[in-house]
Amino acid sequence: MNRLLDKLMKRWEVESLWQVGVILVVFALTGMTTLYVNEWLFGLLGISDEDPFWLRTLFWLLLVLPAYQVLFLAYGFLLGQFRFVWRFEKKSFRKLTSLFTGRRRDEQ
Repeated sequence: MNRLLDKLMKRWEVESLWQVGVILVVFALTGMTTLYVNEWLFGLLGISDEDPFWLRTLFWLLLVLPAYQVLFLAYGFLLGQFRFVWRFEKKSFRKLTSLFTGRRRDEQ
């Protein structure tokens, strides 16, 4: 277990195991809150399991995914890990855009 936490500490470029724990809490809170946001938004829009998969996926991509990003930043800020979260978001966004542009990370 300690090896895993040390790996995360190095990969995420953080200074303490305490910080790794707080970051894991940020991820957990964001994920849990997103479940409630998803349920609330889909209920508000009248989208249910009976609707086509492509429609639910489209609404999820357009509404819930951006909500996740905002919640991630908010929880990171509230728990004192905004710097890490902001860096993580930028890195993730670069990876996502490279999928659509066809550029590899080492070319950027």
